[in-house]
Parts: sequence; structure tokens; C-alpha cells
Amino acid sequence: MILPIIGYGDPVLRKTGEVVSKEHENLKETIANMYDTMYNAYGVGLAAPQVGLALRLFVIDTTPFSDDEELGDAEQKELKGFKKTFINAKMINEEGEEWSFNEGCLSIPDVREDVSRNPTITIEYCEEDFVMKTEVFDGLIARVIQHEYDHIEGILFTDKISSLKKRLIQKKLKNILEGKTFQEYRMKFFAKKGR
Repeated sequence: MILPIIGYGDPVLRKTGEVVSKEHENLKETIANMYDTMYNAYGVGLAAPQVGLALRLFVIDTTPFSDDEELGDAEQKELKGFKKTFINAKMINEEGEEWSFNEGCLSIPDVREDVSRNPTITIEYCEEDFVMKTEVFDGLIARVIQHEYDHIEGILFTDKISSLKKRLIQKKLKNILEGKTFQEYRMKFFAKKGR
């Protein structure tokens, strides 16, 4: 089922996600709905707060990045079909020289900015089987994970840009808050009149 994506300004996007238990009601259905919602909006990642749930849960599928001809064959191959569910993720380490990449977010439509992040991460998480894993990721996969991990910590990519850039996008953010934006997927806006 496709869920509405929560727009910028909603308090749920600023909450630290709660730990997900094995017994969490409708967990499999929630995860399936999150994938459906992400694909419907042509996203590569979606975190639970973006569908109104303050949980430590996010899903990613980097396949759309595999078509980027600027990437090498090995990286394209790695990105194709990289689909994973992260439950109760905990960032262990972020390392390497930060690099910049133009990021966007389904909760903040029509806003894209360069964000600097470390190229390599070590993260601890469970998939749907609740077996804890610790893995190292790098490149674009690491970046997508970092972006979604920030969501479960109540952080948005716009928090990571300069104050000048924040001032330049202020009007766009206000329009999103009030629902004065158009996108081809369902959204729910915090301050939309008559909602």
C-alpha cells in the first residue's frame, strides 16, 4: 500500500526513532508499504519517520543510481539490485575524507543541495530476521544509508548545508510546510490550511 510521505516541518521528522521490537505489530506490512511508497515516488531510500512512524527503521534500493554513466562498471554493478532493510541501525564509524554530492529528499520536494559526508561507514543493524550484523559500506551506498540514518536520528539533509544556503531555500521550505508544492506522489503537509 502506498502511504503519504510526510512533508518538511512535521514534528515526526525531528524525533529520534524508537527501537523496533520483533513483536512490533504489522512490521512486515509496514516494511512492504515503505518499499511501495519509495518506489512510487522514485526514491532510493525511505525512513519510517517519513511515513509518520518514529521508529528506527529505513529501507533502501540503490538500483536507480546504477544507470549513472559517470560511475565505473564496478560501482554500477554494486548499486544495481542493492536492496536492504535496516532495523535498529546504529552508526559505529564514519571515516575518510568527506566528499560532496547533490542530495534531495522525498519529504523536501524540489530542494536539492550539495552535502558533504564521509565515504566509508561501519553500521550495526538487523534485517527482517532480527539477526544483528555489523557491515562496512562505502561510496553512494554509504551516502544513501547515512541520509536515511539521519532521518531516524531526527536530522534532515538541510541541517547539513551552510546558513547562506538555508536562507536561500527558506521560501521553498515554507511552501512545503504549507503544502504549496506539487509532486507526483502523495504527501501530507503539517501546516496546510484545511487539511
